[in-house]
Amino acid sequence: MMRRPLALLLSLALALPAPLPVLAFDLPDLGDVAASELSPAAERRIGEQIIREIRWRDAAYLDDPEVEEYVNRLGHRLAAVGNNASLDFDFFVVRDPSLNAFALPGGYIGVHTGLLLAAETESEFASVLGHEIAHVTQRHIAQIVGKQSQSAMLMMASLLVAVLAARSNSDVSQAAIAAGQAGAIQSQLGYTRAFEREADRVGLDTLDRAGLDVRGMPSFFERLQRSTRMYENNAPAYLRTHPLTTERIADMENRVATMPFRQVLDSDDFRYARAKLRASVGQPADAVRDLEDRVARDGRDDAALYGLARALLRAGRTAEAADRLGSLRARAAPSPWIETLAAEISLARRDPSSAIRTLETAQQRFPASRSLAYALADAQIRGGQAAQAVAGVRRMIDTRSADPRLWQLLSRAQAELGQRTEQHRAQAEVYVLRGSLPAAIEQLEIARRAGDGDFYTLSAVDARLRELQQRLLEERRER
Repeated sequence: MMRRPLALLLSLALALPAPLPVLAFDLPDLGDVAASELSPAAERRIGEQIIREIRWRDAAYLDDPEVEEYVNRLGHRLAAVGNNASLDFDFFVVRDPSLNAFALPGGYIGVHTGLLLAAETESEFASVLGHEIAHVTQRHIAQIVGKQSQSAMLMMASLLVAVLAARSNSDVSQAAIAAGQAGAIQSQLGYTRAFEREADRVGLDTLDRAGLDVRGMPSFFERLQRSTRMYENNAPAYLRTHPLTTERIADMENRVATMPFRQVLDSDDFRYARAKLRASVGQPADAVRDLEDRVARDGRDDAALYGLARALLRAGRTAEAADRLGSLRARAAPSPWIETLAAEISLARRDPSSAIRTLETAQQRFPASRSLAYALADAQIRGGQAAQAVAGVRRMIDTRSADPRLWQLLSRAQAELGQRTEQHRAQAEVYVLRGSLPAAIEQLEIARRAGDGDFYTLSAVDARLRELQQRLLEERRER
């Protein structure tokens, strides 16, 4: 699992995936950073390479479109009112019970599932996102590299090695990284605390402007600090990677005291996301018991009932899951979460036609939901409607060509239709987005040999193949 970064970016946390062949990883060209701080373009390139490693090679990455869509919706709501609304942000979730969140270079922000489950209100959860967004908008990573002008490249290389090679429970790997960075970290501790205070203040202001409850920040951080005693010497990850002091909490509380009181209700999305995570934790039978207890304590809790239905489905108790979900649909406000689960239950019952009807109706009601669109295309492929899936996915690719899930769905649908040229052409785009140009080129070469492409399709394949071959050549020259 991915955990703590040993304060490698000083006050910024980074997630650590399982060991990988570090020597195969190429450090992006950062340009001349000795004279000035890291440029925004260089930050983005570094972030893109790190996030590709996390998303495509680490099993702890949570590939859940619904949860990721919710976290991105909340994160972008905050970023839109932040200090630099023009910055691109990308939020993702890591399956890890520890309480942690982290900012990568270039606006990539990760959240551990444990943090989302530990937050008692949506404003508490948003306060952590706001803090991480502030680290990005204030360009703390770039400033760290600027301060370390003589060893900037070494620091970034060490950062990437840590992200790719360290293990949260490996004392050996942690000691090796810590030893290599001890001097730089010690010399920058004051700088780090200044960053943390600035991120607190900017994050608090962002929380306020986004219409959330500013009290969520000091209350959540104070609860995290109190929980340190429960962990003895093993403090929650967020406290180790974001050093928390009594002065910081006092500063937050003083600032909150001058702001207007605002009572904010949690969104249904926040509650459903947490319930879905609870349903996926541990053994299926244990998850069912936990959610049954929650429903018994508060029979009006729609999210708990949703979570129970999902846990029952996971346990293979499909009929019971359908009964529970039926009760929920009869009383709860319409939600994409409910309709997607209804479709999953239909697919588990080998009734793809019902799943497709459910998702088509839901998509008309919630046209902006990406997770519904993915679910509908998947159901169409599984239900013998691959041609409809191709048409729908192609329309979405027109405006979201950098979405790897769409290209994967397109490749699957075309494989189902026996369109081998188009199947491999789409799979090539998946590999491009993974950052693997040799694999993408191989897929296009297979597409050329498939034998079922017309003149125009093969011309497009040849043009893309030449483009990627040139890109690969240029990348190798740069290295």
